[in-house]
Amino acid sequence: MSVTKQGETKAEDVSAHGSALDGLIERAGGLRGPAPVHLWNPAHCGASDIRIDHQGGWHHEGRPIQREALVRLFSTVLRREPDGSHVLVTPAEKLTITVEDVPFIVVEMAIDGEGEAQRLILRTNVGDVVTVDAEHPLRIATDASDDGLVPYVLVRGGLEARLARPVVHELARHFEQRGDEIGLLSAGHFFVIGRAEAAVTP
Repeated sequence: MSVTKQGETKAEDVSAHGSALDGLIERAGGLRGPAPVHLWNPAHCGASDIRIDHQGGWHHEGRPIQREALVRLFSTVLRREPDGSHVLVTPAEKLTITVEDVPFIVVEMAIDGEGEAQRLILRTNVGDVVTVDAEHPLRIATDASDDGLVPYVLVRGGLEARLARPVVHELARHFEQRGDEIGLLSAGHFFVIGRAEAAVTP
């Protein structure tokens, strides 16, 4: 089993003075694991000054959120809307937040099994553990800044995680070629990374 880790971002405490955000924190506090946010349709309470930066760091009113427990709490009530926006939602309220790229970062990977039984298991910076499969597929984007490949994985409910660069380098060790395609086998599915004639640069 091969494992790669990247340190999670620490940030600074959030001071939530807005009543809507205070209420959301209070109501979400009793949750364990991701909430059934797809079942909730509360009134929209406006936008919150919460931002998830490109590296997966959470900020409130321009300041990094320090408490990892609070970040994980927020992540359990995060939802992606049909228009692509992101909201924090409970049965009682819904607040829009800003997400620069995707809300999560994959910070650790492991390969379990061999051959057709091989599985790629990923862990995000907020503690989600995902097996790459038909319901949690990889997708590949191109980074125009350095001609590299940027893998993303679907975590839950339309929410994606971007693989951190060290994880991508580890992942590249497990690429295989099938015909003119280069990709990775996980949970019985072959996820195409690129074409054999094109250089695969993680």
